Amino acid sequence: MQTVKKVVLAYSGGLDTSVILKWLQDHYHCEVVTFTADIGQDEPLEPVKAKAKALGINEIFVEDLREEFARDFIFPMFRANTVYEGEYLLGTSISRPLIAKHLVRIAGLTSSDAIAHGATGKGNDQVRMELGAYALNPSIRIIAPWREWDLTSREKLVAYAKAHGIPVQTQADGSSDYSMDANLLHISYEGGQLEDPWHTPDPSVWAWTVAPTDAPDEPQTIDLAFSAGDPVSINDEFLSPAALMARLNEIGCRHGVGRVDLVENRYIGMKNRGCYETPGGTILLKAHRAMESITLDREVAHLKDDLMPRYARLIYNGYWWSPEREALQTLIDASQADVTGTVRLSVYKGGVMVLGRRSETHSLFAPELSTFEEDHGAYRQADAEGFIKLNALRLRVAQRLRNG
Repeated sequence: MQTVKKVVLAYSGGLDTSVILKWLQDHYHCEVVTFTADIGQDEPLEPVKAKAKALGINEIFVEDLREEFARDFIFPMFRANTVYEGEYLLGTSISRPLIAKHLVRIAGLTSSDAIAHGATGKGNDQVRMELGAYALNPSIRIIAPWREWDLTSREKLVAYAKAHGIPVQTQADGSSDYSMDANLLHISYEGGQLEDPWHTPDPSVWAWTVAPTDAPDEPQTIDLAFSAGDPVSINDEFLSPAALMARLNEIGCRHGVGRVDLVENRYIGMKNRGCYETPGGTILLKAHRAMESITLDREVAHLKDDLMPRYARLIYNGYWWSPEREALQTLIDASQADVTGTVRLSVYKGGVMVLGRRSETHSLFAPELSTFEEDHGAYRQADAEGFIKLNALRLRVAQRLRNG
């Protein structure tokens, strides 16, 4: 085992990383630096600092990354209308390259030999964190305790924590809680009863959103304005990226928007069942597509739709810092230059409906062409005959051949 003098640990203060902190000290006999990112998980971070201090940590980094997360990661991803396997809005996936970036930065600041994370050897996050770290620092050393130790279950982690006086949150029966991950975009739940894909989640699983059946009986109408593909204001109130996402989350949670229960294909090869709440992101996706519907050229919009699944896989699989993702991002961002205007939405009992969309400066919607009334010569309907016959030519030739 290579000697490690100092390691930067991505530290949440939860069960996994609290055990890892103590294990690194005992197993590697090294100094541990903790890094905790505030990415909108809406939890007090002072107890995390106190917990790290109680475990003998001297260098503790707690950084507010909410604006960077929304501006440089969430918004670029939503410019592409990104959805993985038709349902997942990538709330966990998109946060990992940000965390990896700052782990590498802090390792440099503290002259650390390595970085460490709490991702398991079965999950996607180990791939995302480490691909990001290697892309930013090719010589960085990475310690992944889940691939080294013999604490092979959450129950063993709880036992280890209790043996070393590390406080952990458990369920009433003493078993470990769900594996949860929260940030400005979503909250996820895995493990426990959710490992049976037939088992209906207990209502208590959902921590953010009200049940759609319990949501207000009156819909809420909002105007979401965009500039060059990014949301900038709600009901004419201009907000920072993080504040805007937080406001959309408040609206979505109140109306039961954004619950998803899915089985996804992990990059490493297995299927995994998870539950997700992405209230603000669900509203944003609906609005952004509506804004593009009147401001994007047809073929540009279709090209984006063709590329989106690949872009989604790149993020899901951990290739945010790859040249291919950056190349795709350049194309996507170029397509957003004219995606400016306002979308009016109704949010009601778990659903989001577009009520209207307008762009005073960039709309490609031409009423004089689309009207069912008199168009005063703007469109010559007889021209459609030649268009149809030319496009039908190959079909007619093929059918004549089949007919002998």
